[in-house]
Amino acid sequence: MNFFASIGAGVVNGVWKLGLVARFFALLLRYSGQSFLRLHLTIREIYFGGVLSLVIIAVSGLFVGMVLGLQGYETLQRFGSGDALGVLVALSLVRELGPVVAGLLFASRAGSAIAAEIGLMKTTEQLKAMDMMAVNPIARVVAPRFWGGVISMPLLAAIFSAMGVFGGWLIGVVLIGVDEGAFWSQMQSAVDFRHDIMNGVIKSAVFGVAVSLIAVFEGYDCTPTAEGVSRAITRTVVSSALAILALDFVLTSFMFRGL
Repeated sequence: MNFFASIGAGVVNGVWKLGLVARFFALLLRYSGQSFLRLHLTIREIYFGGVLSLVIIAVSGLFVGMVLGLQGYETLQRFGSGDALGVLVALSLVRELGPVVAGLLFASRAGSAIAAEIGLMKTTEQLKAMDMMAVNPIARVVAPRFWGGVISMPLLAAIFSAMGVFGGWLIGVVLIGVDEGAFWSQMQSAVDFRHDIMNGVIKSAVFGVAVSLIAVFEGYDCTPTAEGVSRAITRTVVSSALAILALDFVLTSFMFRGL
């Protein structure tokens, strides 16, 4: 009986927290208009979450593209299709690896920092002080960080994919010796803007909403102690990774069904 009682309690707590997240998201959207009146706050968060993440995104994209170039050429060469390396690299990046890996990196770098910052503000009672001064903390603190992450994520995914294609070109054309004309021409003819590039943009935008929402919620809802903030950071990274992988499966299934 204790086993079933613990399962029931876990389900109830999960449903309760899901409802709390939905209510928090509704409040976030409601007060977003007030945050846009202070546009410099959102721009600052775009710089914090996007610009400061450029190095890890660009370097990771470059090495992922180089690995794709090495592994892909070895596989394609077995079937006499080495010139199709550009197609393999580009489709792998814009459809899957670009949005997913960039989302995971964004969650581990920017998402954890957002959760820690809001959690520390709650621990030091800065959010309560804003509330007492008739300053809405959701409009002043939460909404700019949320929209900064939502705007930054598709741009970071595009940069990741571009650097990955460049890395694949370095390995395939410069190092291995694949024909450069075939590399680019086959990539251009095979990659479709609507079904490939736009699907990757949609995925990255959805991942940006999910990661940013999880980060601001965990920071805002954390226990105001040092241990509570550390747990909120851990939950942010773990929940964001699971959400990205689950949403990737759901979105991919719908996108392939529409082809």
